[in-house]
Amino acid sequence: MSQDVTSAIPAPDAAARRLEVLTLEEAHDLLRLLQLIAGEGLDELSQEAEWFASAIAARIPSEC
Repeated sequence: MSQDVTSAIPAPDAAARRLEVLTLEEAHDLLRLLQLIAGEGLDELSQEAEWFASAIAARIPSEC
């Protein structure tokens, strides 16, 4: 039996709860990854990564 692809997508409330449990270290790792992707070019993915990197950087304390 094939499973509907949309059944694997979490509901918005579930996704928000998952973000709440992101550790500070994980947030910094994700920020570095997004900054790396953003720096690779001017395509749509890079621009979106830059936006997400800015949004995350504004919400987490700096690394010491």
